This record gives sequence, structure tokens and C-alpha cells, in this order.
Amino acid sequence: MNLKKYFIRALHRLQKGPGYTYKELLVWYCDNTNTHGPKRIIKEGPKKKLIWFFLTLLFASLVFWQWGILINTYLSYNVTSSLSIGFKTMKFPAVTVCNANPFKYSEVKHLLKELDRLIEAALERILQPAPWNSSENFSPPLDLELWHQIPLVLIDEHDKDNPIILDIFETNQTTVGNETTMGNQTSEGSRTACSHQGSDNCTYRNFTSAAQAVTEWYILQSTSILSKVPLQERIRMGYQAEDMILACLYGAEPCNYKNFTQIYHPDHGNCYIFNWGMDEEALNSSNPGAEFGLKLILDISQQDYIPYLSSAAGARLMLHQQKSFPFLKDQGIYAMAGTETSIGVLVDELERMGYPYSDCTVNGSDVPVKNLYSQYNTSYSIQACLRSCFQNHMVEICGCGHYMFPLPEGVNYCNNEDNPGWAYCYSSLRSSIRHRQICIDSCKETCNDTQYKMTISMADWPSEASEDWIFHILSYERDMSTNVTLDRNGIIKLNIYFQEYNYRTISESAATTIVWLLSSLGGQFGFWMGGSVLCLIEFGEIIIDSLWITIINVISWCKGLKQKRAQARYPDAPPTVSELVEAHTNLGFQHEDAGALPSDEALPPEPGTPPPNYDSLRVQPLDVLGPDSDAE
Repeated sequence: MNLKKYFIRALHRLQKGPGYTYKELLVWYCDNTNTHGPKRIIKEGPKKKLIWFFLTLLFASLVFWQWGILINTYLSYNVTSSLSIGFKTMKFPAVTVCNANPFKYSEVKHLLKELDRLIEAALERILQPAPWNSSENFSPPLDLELWHQIPLVLIDEHDKDNPIILDIFETNQTTVGNETTMGNQTSEGSRTACSHQGSDNCTYRNFTSAAQAVTEWYILQSTSILSKVPLQERIRMGYQAEDMILACLYGAEPCNYKNFTQIYHPDHGNCYIFNWGMDEEALNSSNPGAEFGLKLILDISQQDYIPYLSSAAGARLMLHQQKSFPFLKDQGIYAMAGTETSIGVLVDELERMGYPYSDCTVNGSDVPVKNLYSQYNTSYSIQACLRSCFQNHMVEICGCGHYMFPLPEGVNYCNNEDNPGWAYCYSSLRSSIRHRQICIDSCKETCNDTQYKMTISMADWPSEASEDWIFHILSYERDMSTNVTLDRNGIIKLNIYFQEYNYRTISESAATTIVWLLSSLGGQFGFWMGGSVLCLIEFGEIIIDSLWITIINVISWCKGLKQKRAQARYPDAPPTVSELVEAHTNLGFQHEDAGALPSDEALPPEPGTPPPNYDSLRVQPLDVLGPDSDAE
């Protein structure tokens, strides 16, 4: 019951309101607030009152302006980077080594036979100064089907305003009109890709050197041919671990090719990863220095290189984190044949803050791009995301996948037979800024990353004085032969080690925190207005009271409006109780005299005659008041 009375009393208090008018409430606030300016407004004379009103309004505006800047700064979520140096035992990085040449030429020569004849004939046409002859002069005749799908042409720029396209295996010439080309060469190479044979819907990729054009054209054509070869066959045609890795030593422990994990890389064929951490724990480095790192001797068999596919000779290697896919084309380095390459490693650990401070991801689960490299059971990386995004666009637009990237389920690689216009589609998609920007916007950096900074030094190896016995031993260990089967052009020695155990951590922290925001807001309020948190509570109180008074006034106005509408509907005042009693008394007399008179009209009673049946007269008014009057 006490609780009920409390709520009833609170309801009555709400209905009554603060008991002030707006003017009284404002005067009370100015007189009692702890903020300095409003008190002077009501206590000073007219002139000073105006000055203090202007100063208070000015400083209040400055406070709100500063608050807006501070809040906007906080909501921008800026970060600061800090660098710290630590010392600990570190995991040795995963080391991926590949041959710069993806396949043994002796294994793929039958697949590239017609392509090699085409490129040799094209080089003869490019180099000979005499007028070109028909392709029928070659014996046996050239198969120009590959050529017509993606032709290699020369652009004559003697007339800069009207360059002419010269097809190497055709006698006709085509004018390009006002199309411009790169470089200042009189004649330069260009690769052409059309949506279908005979179509005018073509794209040209220009090169300032015929050497670049021939290499790019050969890579594109060989991609179409090799895409139809099964994966296991491509692995067989590449360099095997037992042939490529001649010697291995990690610290003081010997190792061999069985300690490496084989993966197939589209750019470099068979690649081998040491300390990948997929099947066993990653190795720790016991000490810094070259004596405690990884030492390798590799045989790249340069004499079996494909002449037009890879113009660089050596080994391609990359240091990366465990369980991450090696993107050697972007982050790898070359080791030159006939040298000993020493690589000193320093570790940088990057720690980025997540949302809302930066748009990074922990494991890629919040990235809208399907990671096609997850089939390798590797961790997320932005390189994997960008390539997966491009491959998804390639499949969606061109109807097939590019040979250099993993395939989604149910999709085949592009080739000239099944997809005649794939090269045009690929070239258009590759040069599309819009699709590139879509992938950049969709992919995110990882929040935590480890980078390996390398210091590289090289020396000739083996020396002239020691090459004889070294090549004899290595040849015997590989082929069990007493003859020398190795030479300086195919041997590489690698030393990979930590320079020191100091590692750098570059971490992000919030530049503005909620503590900074509150202290800054309070500092500005106190400096300009001499206020505090209690002053804000007082200001909130007056706002609540003002709203309260407004609501009470609105309710009163609505009630008054309702009464006015009722008065307009019933203009006469309602009858009183005495008038109702008198009306019913007169009605009773009329009913009593109705039986004595012959007519319908009843005569009024004589003066002084008492009314009959007093009991009924007492009941009649009560009945008029309503059936609930007895209960009261």
C-alpha cells in the first residue's frame, strides 16, 4: 500500500509540474548555477548585464565549437605507431626455393614444338632487312593457327600521325589511324588479342623492344598449351627435389630433400619449402650467425632451360611465415648461378589495430572474397585475396580461369581451343582500372604480420682453385659418377641466417581515447566558462524542467481546446438539480389530473393546494440522476 501511495503522489507531482514559469525558471537557474557568467547577467546593472550576456554567449559558442572539434578528432580514430626492440629465441622463417625455369625443356619440348618453330620464324622475319616472304616457304609449313589467335605484329612509326601495323606472316598492312604507341622507336613490337578471329574488336599491348614482346607473347601462348596438361604431369616435367637439392645443413644438423615440402607454383613449377610448419612444429634458431642458419647447395641445370620462356637463370627464393603461401613473383629474390649468396635476416613484427582504427582482418573471415588459396591450407594474406578476386572476375566475365591462379570448383583453365577469345578478355580485364579497384576495396591487410628484412651479399663460388674437387664430389654424390657432370653455370650456394636476435615490433595504439576526450572536453569547459560536470547536470536539470513545463502547458491547452469545442456544440448551460426536480414535479401533476379532464391538456393546480404523493416526488429526482445513485 505504501508503494501504491508513493506512485500516486509522484503522479500528482508530475501533473502539477515544477511550479515555475519559463521566466522564473531561468532566473532561478542564473542565480543558483555554479557557472560564472549567468549570475552576473541578473545581478548587474543594465549596461553590464548586456556586456555579460554577450561574453557568456561568446564563450559558450567557443566551448561548443571546441567540443565539436574534439569529438570529430576522437571519431576519426587516428593511430600512432611505436617502435620497440626485444630479444628472444625466434622461429626460423619458412624458406621457399624454386628454379627460375619452371620445366625441363627435354620434358616439354614435344608440347612446345610448333610454338618454338613459330617464334624462330618470327625472329627471322624481325631481324632480316629484306621484304618478308610468305609462310609457305618454310618446310614443313608453319601452323599459323596459334599465330592468328594471338598475333605478334610490328608497328611502323615513320609517320607519327598514321602508324602502320605490319603482320609478320602477312604481306598486307593495316593503318592504325591516330593511335599512339609507347617509346620513340621507328618500329616496335606489339602483341594483339582479339575477341575472335577476324574481329575488329582487338586490343594491342605495345613494347618498346621486340625482346620484351617475344617473351610476353611466348608466355601467353605457352600458358594456353600447358593449361591442358594434367597437374601430375606438369609436376613430373619440373625439377625434382632429389635432383635440385644437392646438400643441406641446418645449424649443426644435416638435412636433405626429404625435409622440404613440395608445392606446384604456376610461375616456377616445382618449389620446395623448408620449415613450412604444416606437418610438424617450426624450427627455432638456437643462435644468430651464419653457423646456425640454413646452408643449401642447389643445381638448377641451366642447360635444360626453355629458351624463350625464361630469360633469367638462377634460383628464386623467398622467406615467409609458417603456413603462408609464397608469392615469389612479388616478394621473391634471385640467387645467381656460380655464386655463394649469404642472406642475413632481421625480423619486423607489425601489429595493427582492428576496426574502427584500421580496416584490417585477423584471419580473412570478414573479407567478401573467396580465398582460392585455402586449398593449400595456408593462412590469409592480401596477395592471396587480390589474386583470388581477379580469378573470380576472370571466371565470371571470361567463363574460364587463368593458368597462373588456383581454380574455383567446376571451372577449367582458359585455352585457345575451348576459349578462342580468352586472351582478349584477359587483357581487357587486366587493364581495367574499375575491376582492379573493386579488388583493392574488397581485400584487407592482416592485422598481425611478420616481415623479414634481408641483407644480401654474394661471392663467386666455387673459386677457381677449388672448383675441380668440389664439382667431382658433388657429381659423385648426385650421379655416382667419377666424371664431372656439374659446372659453374648450374650451381648455387645459399646461406640463410639471423643476423641478431633483436627483433623490432611496430605496433599501433589509439591516438585519442575516451579518457583523452573527457579530459579535453572538461578542460575547454573549465577554461572558457569556469564550469564542471555539476554545471552540466544543472543545465540538464533546467532543460528537463523546461520540457516538463512545456508538456503541462500543452496538456492544459489541449483540455481548454476540448472544452471550447464542447461549449460550441452545446451553447446553453446544463440544467441544475433544482430545475430538474421542479420539472419532474410539474410533470407529476400533469399525469394526476389527466384522468379528470376530458381533454388531453391538464389544468394547473389551484394555488395553495399541496402536491399529492410526496413519496413519489422524492423518488423521481433520484431516478433522473441515474441508476448508480443508490449505490452512493
